[in-house]
Amino acid sequence: MNANNVHVPAALAAVAQGRDHITTDEFARAWCLAPQTVRKNHCLKGECCGVRPIKRGKFLLWPVMATAEAMVGGA
Repeated sequence: MNANNVHVPAALAAVAQGRDHITTDEFARAWCLAPQTVRKNHCLKGECCGVRPIKRGKFLLWPVMATAEAMVGGA
């Protein structure tokens, strides 16, 4: 458990390797989606699977904690 009392699934923790944000490809793999599906959802809705990314240059970075919350159904 972390400060937000959200359990990060083991597979997501392994992908994140201690980072606060993951790439679009890593996010897509965690949700079993194609990266292009994630990009399309972001383009159309501003989010994917209930998670809003931050943009750094031309890259979307997905917060690990918000991803974990969405995966375990918390919010």
